[in-house]
Amino acid sequence: MMLEVKDLNVGYGDVQVLWDVSLEVGEGEVVALVGSNGAGKTTLLYTISGLLHPMSGTIKFMGKEIAGMPSEHIVDLGITQVPQGRRLFAGMTVKENIMMGAYLRKDRGQVKRDFQFVLDLFPRMAERLNQPAGSLSGGEQQMCAVARGLMSAPKLLMIDELSLGLAPIIVENIYEVVSQVIMRGTTVLIVEQDVLLALEQADRAYVLDVGHIRMSGPAKELMDNPTIKEAYMGM
Repeated sequence: MMLEVKDLNVGYGDVQVLWDVSLEVGEGEVVALVGSNGAGKTTLLYTISGLLHPMSGTIKFMGKEIAGMPSEHIVDLGITQVPQGRRLFAGMTVKENIMMGAYLRKDRGQVKRDFQFVLDLFPRMAERLNQPAGSLSGGEQQMCAVARGLMSAPKLLMIDELSLGLAPIIVENIYEVVSQVIMRGTTVLIVEQDVLLALEQADRAYVLDVGHIRMSGPAKELMDNPTIKEAYMGM
């Protein structure tokens, strides 16, 4: 397995948020982590990314223990997170924001090729390279955030709430791009509040509810699960 999370317990100070969370992501897979707002999805990503240290449990990436490792070392190993809310530098240009994703890389020639690749994926970004990122629409900012994430040349790309606050047509366009990234060989962990959308994209999925993994399995099976349909899809 590329990523193995086992018996992870995480909190903020004395307030525990995750209890004994375990999940796996295999190389080349698209795995969805779904659940309602406040379930602990972002907390789990922060912990995998090294922004939070777990109380207990293990996180292995490519067989290497990374729990508690500095976040820049985790990025260097090949894990990149596209954060909820985009977190762009509003006063910097689109190009500067995208290139921030490559700040740890030393393979300048490949960086240039990857930059052209993301511009081919997101033609709107090519048209707006010299604009301040803060002047972009919400959908364009999300494109910029994904492009920045791709510039780190990730082995595992973690996307947090890609669809949040965006029009359905924009979400569809961005997920089409993500599918191209997947075909290029990048492994993807999608975190989504929109359960149906996430399950449509994924090979396998985990359902996180109030800090606990309640269900897991092939995405198609979970999509047909009556409990999932009632609790998360309003069916």
